[in-house]
Amino acid sequence: MADEVTVPLLPCSSIDVIADFYRVLGFRVTYRQTRPNPYLTLRREDLHLHFFGIADFDSENSYGSCLVLVPDVEGLYQAFAVGMRAAYGKVLVSGIPRMTRPRAKKNMDGVTGFSVVDPGGNWIRITAKSPPGATPEPTGRLAVTLQNAVVQGDSRGDHRQAARILDGGLTRPDAGDDPAVLVQALAYRAETAMTLADPDTARESLTRIERVELTADVRQQIAAVLDTVAELADSLP
Repeated sequence: MADEVTVPLLPCSSIDVIADFYRVLGFRVTYRQTRPNPYLTLRREDLHLHFFGIADFDSENSYGSCLVLVPDVEGLYQAFAVGMRAAYGKVLVSGIPRMTRPRAKKNMDGVTGFSVVDPGGNWIRITAKSPPGATPEPTGRLAVTLQNAVVQGDSRGDHRQAARILDGGLTRPDAGDDPAVLVQALAYRAETAMTLADPDTARESLTRIERVELTADVRQQIAAVLDTVAELADSLP
């Protein structure tokens, strides 16, 4: 049999809060009920998500998660980011809800993806539908460190471990490290610091980025990262 469709059912404490958040990302409500049990269905083009309400549900301890395979990871991220900026004035990178930035995942064979953590604490894991082909292994100690940190932070949600891994790599400068990788590692350290409510470390990481010498070509190569850096700086208290 072909053309099967699987739709995830995810928990939340309030279907109204969930609906408001996903509208920001371009979804529309296709069904809503409050009795006998709260239930909500959402759709954005061919992306369907269903939610059920649980009284006193704790989003901090949610295990809800689903994988969404898409043909254009960067395009969907940018669409979500536009919605967040319009609604909140910035891309949410800390707390619940939040969104990670697209990154290649070592534990996904180098496939690029990002995650949306919604108000119910559910991880919507957006992943490229097609593998990238032959992905070169990262070269340089810091590049490997960054990949390991991304596995812990973006895939497993263990931001403290990601921070520890990055701190270990960033305290041992290596003349062979690529400046672009250094900026990406420092930017990710700033993101993890914001997630861990540690603005001082985030500010220190962003200050270090300002001291990294980048050519025009490198700036163009990591333009999306530098946009994130500017947004993080604006978010600092």
